[in-house]
Amino acid sequence: MEGLTVDASPLDDRIALVTGATRGAGRTIARELAAAGAHVYCTGRSTRAHASDYDREETIEETAALITDAGGTATAIAVDHRDHEQVESLIERIESEQGRLDILVNDIGGEAYVDFDVPLWSFDWERGMKLFETGFMTHLITSHAALGLLSRTTGGLVVEVTDGTREYNAHQYRSTVFLDLTKTAVDRLAFTEGHDLEARGGTAVSVTPGWLRSEMMLDAFGVTEETWRTAAEANRGRADAVPPYDFVISETPMLLARGIAALAADPQRALWNTRSTSSFELAEHYGLYDVDGSRPDAWSFIAALGSSSADEVEVSDFR
Repeated sequence: MEGLTVDASPLDDRIALVTGATRGAGRTIARELAAAGAHVYCTGRSTRAHASDYDREETIEETAALITDAGGTATAIAVDHRDHEQVESLIERIESEQGRLDILVNDIGGEAYVDFDVPLWSFDWERGMKLFETGFMTHLITSHAALGLLSRTTGGLVVEVTDGTREYNAHQYRSTVFLDLTKTAVDRLAFTEGHDLEARGGTAVSVTPGWLRSEMMLDAFGVTEETWRTAAEANRGRADAVPPYDFVISETPMLLARGIAALAADPQRALWNTRSTSSFELAEHYGLYDVDGSRPDAWSFIAALGSSSADEVEVSDFR
């Protein structure tokens, strides 16, 4: 399969659930876990029969087809992870069909509901709660339903995908209260889950990509995989430009996916328990690269830009 990161199939006989597998990081993570041999359950709201309110063309069936067409094993199931009953039914089905769950990747983000730089008192309440419920409560609901099954087998892994490392978020305000609380809560969830799972031989970790060059982000900035770099570089030193200059450090979802697949295959993955890490740190640790052969250190680059003049910071030093 394209993007295979290992020589063998280290996740043979593993059962994985990837939420938000419709597009972006979730889709790519599902494909990489399948490439390493796992049977992947791909869940999300966007199906061929019914699009979610994201109103995107990607579907969970398409994700599963990409996996099976490449020789992997996948099952697509429509689930709204804000609905506890739907999630419980999903876990019951996985238990009935497989008898186990080894890997849970909670990747639902809710970014479509973000209004940046809006103070709490001006933020639309319903929209803010939709962001919190989609970006955090889906993680909590899914873990609540799934961890009983996952913890039955020693060595289970939970990956909570968030935005920003614990260190970075501790000193940065993430633009709006709803976004800030959502993303820091996801990281804290991984920390607490790790404590619960440790006695059962399980591992929980929060992982953040850098500036993710997903389909939605490319579309939002009006660029493509062929034009994004030139467009971002042209905006160096220009405030409020689209895309912003920072986008020069962006990465494809593959860097994150390769890191998570390597972590899942690592016999020593328990050393990561309760930690916050990044696609860059995982790539550095496991010797991985993005599709263009680079290893972007986005969070260090963004921090450097924030403390220096953009003219003094070279992206080549961070890729």
